Amino acid sequence: MSQPSSGRADASTETSHGYQYVVLRCVPRVDREEFVNIGVVLYCQSTDFLCSASHVVPERVRALAEDVDLTSVADSLAGIEALCCGSSPLATTGLVALGQRFGWLAAPKSTVVQPGPIHGGLTSDPARQLERLLEVLVR
Repeated sequence: MSQPSSGRADASTETSHGYQYVVLRCVPRVDREEFVNIGVVLYCQSTDFLCSASHVVPERVRALAEDVDLTSVADSLAGIEALCCGSSPLATTGLVALGQRFGWLAAPKSTVVQPGPIHGGLTSDPARQLERLLEVLVR
């Protein structure tokens, strides 16, 4: 005897995809190693997904350094988004594959906007997972 359908997909039938992500940090004073989470970059190879999302709360950043250049931070985040989307000069001059772009974005840097360590997980919807990570880790 079969069970009646609930009208929604069974969670066990959804395809899970492995993904990697880094949290983007604003480090206004690199020498102090204090940071505020300001974004996430998520890469899912099996779905050809590479995207970033950000949310900067100026008061949080300024609590670490009153003189931080928030325009520069916004420009850095826009550059990261452009690289994810393929509209950055870096994407058109060699870093064409999404995995290469993610690797470059995840590499350690000594700038005001830095990636944290690479983490991973499974998801059936990379875009929704990116928004969830932004909500949990940044906002």
